[in-house]
Amino acid sequence: MRTGGEHIDLIRILKHHVEQAGASMDQLLSMSGLERISIKSERAEKETEVVALLQSAIELTKDPALPLLLGRNFDIGTMGTFGFAVMSCADINACLRLMTRYQKTVGVGPGWRVLDHDRNSEKGMLARMIVTLGSSEQRRIVSELIFSQFCTAIEFLINGPLDGAELHLNYAPPNHSIEYQRLISAPVKFNQPYCQLVLPRQLLNRHVRTANPASHVIFLQQCEELLRNLNKVENTSAAVRRILLQSADFPNISQVAESLHVSERTLRRRLNGESTSFRALTEEIKSTLAQEYLLKTDITVSEIAHLLKYTEAVNFRQAFMRWQGVTPAQYRHSDDFSLG
Repeated sequence: MRTGGEHIDLIRILKHHVEQAGASMDQLLSMSGLERISIKSERAEKETEVVALLQSAIELTKDPALPLLLGRNFDIGTMGTFGFAVMSCADINACLRLMTRYQKTVGVGPGWRVLDHDRNSEKGMLARMIVTLGSSEQRRIVSELIFSQFCTAIEFLINGPLDGAELHLNYAPPNHSIEYQRLISAPVKFNQPYCQLVLPRQLLNRHVRTANPASHVIFLQQCEELLRNLNKVENTSAAVRRILLQSADFPNISQVAESLHVSERTLRRRLNGESTSFRALTEEIKSTLAQEYLLKTDITVSEIAHLLKYTEAVNFRQAFMRWQGVTPAQYRHSDDFSLG
């Protein structure tokens, strides 16, 4: 779910499905609590607004698989410079790396982490989506839409099915789970620790049919310029939070400074001017992720410690006690605690 051309395309497709069901856009917007939008310029700036539209559209059309269906209509070319940069990559591996680096340039939406799998495994890479908004139903709707779009895009890029891939989802099979088999081109496993697409090495190495090395250089330069401009207007602490959330390995301050195109000294000074520090932000993100993992997954405390880059589970437990005043186990099993 992004702003820009893709977003307009999504609303148009939503309009079509709603009208096919005998309803209207006015009804959809009224149910969603949103104002009338011109189809020529419509744009829901917040992820919550898109989810509200989707929830209302599902109710109006009486089609719980609507997000999956919408994703199958996805056209990566509607994402502008970002989309063209992806389409000009040499292979799927390069596409995923580019997507992770420049995802911010296409607006609001869930974050992505691209993780390398065990080098000795045939599962070469994990494209993991981070969704933190709203209820479990809202998170499922977002996952259905985005992974349907993602699989559709890769199929287009390689002009074929996602052979050897698996889609992992961290929720139970919904009542319409049979539609996943029809609309997602990879086997789906529910009740998994994460929402992620597991991509085998042979798929990562697949040639992109629209690859164009000369154009790719130009589109990369444009993406870099867009990213630099966004970083100029973005609050520094917000930018650091975003990088930490999107990274798989909690980069150090010098690596984050490099991502923001500033020196480490400048980054420290700017954070100090915002009454915070790199260490405080890192702890904040680790605390947030720890709460998410404890409340919304079944992975063990030791596994969470590993994900948050603690060398020993005891160190994680001590940190969590400092953040929340209770142990991870107490937090997970008490109904009195909730995410802040």
